Parts: sequence; C-alpha cells; structure tokens
Amino acid sequence: MRKVALITGITGQDGSYLSKLLLEKGFHVVGVTRSYTTANVKNLSYLGIQEDVEIAECDLFDIVGIIHLLRKYKPAHIYNLAAQSSVSLSFDQPIGTIKYNIESVLNLLEAIRLSDPTIRFYQASSSEMYGAVNSLPVSLSTHLNPVSPYAVSKASAFMLTNNYRNAYQLFAVNGILFNHESYLRTENFFVKKVITQCLQIRQGKKEQLGVGNIDIKRDFGYAPDYVEAMFLAMNHDSPGNYLVCSGKSISLREIVLHVFSRLGIDPERLVIDPSLYRPSEIEDLYGDNTDTRSILQWNYAKDFTGVLDLLIEEELANS
Repeated sequence: MRKVALITGITGQDGSYLSKLLLEKGFHVVGVTRSYTTANVKNLSYLGIQEDVEIAECDLFDIVGIIHLLRKYKPAHIYNLAAQSSVSLSFDQPIGTIKYNIESVLNLLEAIRLSDPTIRFYQASSSEMYGAVNSLPVSLSTHLNPVSPYAVSKASAFMLTNNYRNAYQLFAVNGILFNHESYLRTENFFVKKVITQCLQIRQGKKEQLGVGNIDIKRDFGYAPDYVEAMFLAMNHDSPGNYLVCSGKSISLREIVLHVFSRLGIDPERLVIDPSLYRPSEIEDLYGDNTDTRSILQWNYAKDFTGVLDLLIEEELANS
C-alpha cells in the first residue's frame, strides 16, 4: 500500500514540483484546497500529473475539518505550503496575512497532535523571517528580525513548528527556503515579472519595464531542486530546521540586465518607479547551506544566471 502525502498549496510552484517528485517516489499525493471550484490545476497539468493527484477540499481555518481529513487519508507526510506569500501584499493586508499564515499552521499541528502524532509535518518557512541581519551569511543561529507582516507571520509559524516538535515530540520540520524560481512562478514575483514583461517588450506589446528598488540583493535558486531538499528533510532520521539556499546573493539589477542582454532589449527601457518601493527593505540577504548539504546530502551548485537562462528558454518555448 502506497504512503499518502497531503500537500496544502498544491497548485503553486512548490506544490506542483513537490507533487511530481513524490509521485516519482511512489507516494499517493492528495492536494488540499479550500474549494474545488477555485482550484487552479494548470501547473499540475503543465507537469503532466493532473490525473495522478487527488484533490481534497478542506478549509485550514477549520480544525475539525482537518482532523476528518487526516482520519480519512491517514497520511504519512503533510507538507504545508499554503500561505499568503506576497511580501508586498502583506503591507496592504497585514491582518489577513498574519491570521491565515499563523492560524492555519497551528490548526494543522494541533490536528496532528490530536489525531496521529506519528504524521511527519513540513512547514514552509521563509528567509524573510531574518529581516535586516547584522552579519551574513544567515545561519540557524541568526536572530530573527522580521520587517514585514508576511515575515512576522512566517516567524510565528516557524516558532510554532519548533514548539510542537519540542513540547509534543512531533516530527515537525522547518524548511527555510530563500528565493527560488521556476517557469511556474506567478507574475507577482520579481523574476517572473521581469522575464514575461521583457518578452512583451521584445514583441512590441509593452514599452518599458517598471521596477522598484533593484539595488537590493537576494539569494536565488531553482525551485525543482529546492523541493528535493523538502523531501530529504522529511525522510531524514530526525526532524530539524534547514536552510535551503544557494549560499550567495545577486542584485535585482544584475538580474534585470542579464534578462535584457539575453533578449536583446535596450537598457533604456528600464524605469525605476518609486511607487513600487516597499515601506521597509532588506539590502542584502543570503544563507549558509553547509549543514543542509551535509546532513541531508543535498547537492546544489547552480549559478543563478544559468537558472535565468533556463527560465528564459522555457518562457520562449511556451510563448
């Protein structure tokens, strides 16, 4: 009998790639969505796995519904990838962001504790929790200093996961992922926005690329490789926290200019729009993946300019 893996946020970038990986590993994958009618499975369809994934309806605000779900499917693993994941949107909708990103995690952990404490739980944590750090690279001992409502919500969920691991001995994992990109990203994310709008400029459908502060730097990687770290963490002998990152940062300006160069776009088409600046910003952020590579035997060596080339090629092939 195949093991069952429940995935919340299954229709997003990470959920889709993780579903593909779990299916390859022999799991029966059940994707959790709030409503069948609003579930967008285009990413699953793009990867050719839509028919192989079972979709189940459950509201993560409803702990009773979650417990019923666990009793029905008896999952071995739960991957919680559901969240309001936009930093920018969190400044406009702080209450909704914090309420959903914390309460949904608490309900999942409590449902596991009450129904089956042997279930392994993965929480999608974020590098944004660290905020404006005093020294780089970020490590597991770096002090959390969130500077956005999104980051505050993720830091709270991170600590809840640690608490349930320590207090109730749950197999609860925090995967602290830094920026990771793929063709399946939505256009509210910077790299996807840059590539798709640059293609529109090249096609004569758009005149300029408007961006905010592009002199900040971030640690970027490739999403299909990052979900492998999720799987490895959940199949390790003991639970823990893991930094999933490339180990170096690149400026947003470098990303834009690389895409411009690859697509033959005049840099004069770049426009800095102050209205796109965030109320608070982190100048530079990158992590140390040494422990993750060593403990999980996770191998990652991609340079992000090479990843950008992969993303551009995939966009061109599908445009």
